[in-house]
Amino acid sequence: MHVGKIAPLGPQGTPSGFRKTAVDHPVIARTLGLTGDAQADLNVHGGPDKAVYGYPLSRYPAWAAEFPHLADRLVAGSMGENLAVEGIDEDAVHIGDRIRVGGALLQVTQPRLPCFKLGLAFDEPRLIRAMTRNGFCGWYYRVVESGAIGAGDAHSLVERPNPDWSVARFAGIIAARAMGAEVLREIVAMEGLAENWQARALRQLAALRHDAP
Repeated sequence: MHVGKIAPLGPQGTPSGFRKTAVDHPVIARTLGLTGDAQADLNVHGGPDKAVYGYPLSRYPAWAAEFPHLADRLVAGSMGENLAVEGIDEDAVHIGDRIRVGGALLQVTQPRLPCFKLGLAFDEPRLIRAMTRNGFCGWYYRVVESGAIGAGDAHSLVERPNPDWSVARFAGIIAARAMGAEVLREIVAMEGLAENWQARALRQLAALRHDAP
């Protein structure tokens, strides 16, 4: 369990809530996130569809192998996650999954799309492109039911409305920009998906129809 305040990041002192600190006590998950956690740029971070960020612990060894000069810094919480999740990854988690964590009910909404602050946090801009390439992106949750979450709480799957849409598949399609009409229609109707992605898919579908002969 990790939370963070807004603090300067990188040589220009960019305001960011990227850096997180482990807490050993339960925190409350609410609509806009965890108690004690903050985001600086609410245009692209935070909000109900990005209230909590989860990241799989199993990805850290691969990161350390690819970027050995950062190995001692690539530890739980260093990717800016609130929940360092053990035993599942982007292949095992699906868009729309409802997951009970402690006293809260969370829903997976979308993969993380890395921004420049990931590079700033490690002074390594290559991390951004690498995350897009390897798909080790983690995922965001919305809070369906508020409640306390503590370190070590299990992730218990309650419902999976989109069994064909793992986080890994969604992230791969984004990276490849492979959104044809059929995929776009699925995205528009996808239960639990972040609203901004459904709106984007609607716009792209409308553009395809407009361009059709």
